[in-house]
Amino acid sequence: MFSISINRLFPFPKLFKVLVVMSVLLQCVIISYNHFFGYYIVAGFSEFINRLVYSSVLTTIAAFMIAYPDLFIIRYLNKPFPWGRKILVRINIQLAITILIALIISTIITLLAHWMDAYKENIESVLITNAMIFSVVNLILMITLEAWIFYMDSRYSRNMADNLEKELALIRFEVLKSQINPHFLFNSLNVLSGLVSKDVVKAQLFIDEFSMVYRYVLETIEKQVVSLGDELGFMHSYMFLQQIRYGENLILQVNISSKQLRKLMPPLSLQLVLENAIKHNEISEAKPLTIAIYCQDGYLLVKNVLQPKFSSGKSTGMGQKNLFKRYELLNDELPTFTVENSNYIAKLPLIDNDEDEHSDY
Repeated sequence: MFSISINRLFPFPKLFKVLVVMSVLLQCVIISYNHFFGYYIVAGFSEFINRLVYSSVLTTIAAFMIAYPDLFIIRYLNKPFPWGRKILVRINIQLAITILIALIISTIITLLAHWMDAYKENIESVLITNAMIFSVVNLILMITLEAWIFYMDSRYSRNMADNLEKELALIRFEVLKSQINPHFLFNSLNVLSGLVSKDVVKAQLFIDEFSMVYRYVLETIEKQVVSLGDELGFMHSYMFLQQIRYGENLILQVNISSKQLRKLMPPLSLQLVLENAIKHNEISEAKPLTIAIYCQDGYLLVKNVLQPKFSSGKSTGMGQKNLFKRYELLNDELPTFTVENSNYIAKLPLIDNDEDEHSDY
């Protein structure tokens, strides 16, 4: 589990390349420094290569022993002390731990190297020198790892933002396309045509509610959330049009307290559930359809008895898929659609209104 999370933070192939390059460069500098200042004279090019390979392997091993604790520290500190908050505290903690790790690893590696091939110099001075070198190198390595992770996170965030924007545009298009339903428009115009010649007053009411429906669609299509109160206001206009068509055979029961009206939800989500209920169930004098709407445990429930039409056709499920996507962008809770005791129940999560939370203080 630890290795998986660390590899996600900094993939092993990239980490291996970085550490090998740093180890080789560091040993080139150290060997050259020791040679020119007389600490360790290299007899020739072949000895230089042999010492470089031998030292680079040990340094790479030491670098891995340092890098993984560094990555663990970065991952651990990202939660309590993320960059952007408590920066000074994080820098001090990270600096102290970085030096401590370097001292421990440098001591282990120096003693191991001394056991394999004893140093000519005093071991105490070698330990101090290597501890200083390892501390500086580990600071550079920690900065390199942080810079790389910051760069990768920034690039990932940009890609996510671009993908999210494309997804939002697609969702808006699909929602708009699904809500302005040609069949709904055609049926509504047919109903209106019949009303004009029979009941002018009711026809005028129909036109008013019809305009309210499409005004709401156009006004909310760019919004992420609307209040439950707004959704219910739109629902009454939408259901008025449907009840003109189906008459007393379509019954709506709403039982929602006023304190729930400021809860939030994606726009037009309630209409989608109602439209599906009307589309897929038989509505007739013999089988009237009752739709009950109420709140329970932070959800808006829409319930109706299952009485499926034989000719309703196969559902594509696009409306529900779009609804899931819209909720995923807003909330951890997702809608559920279940059948219980011959009742079809849609549960739409209600999102808390932040303004209500602030008003409590």
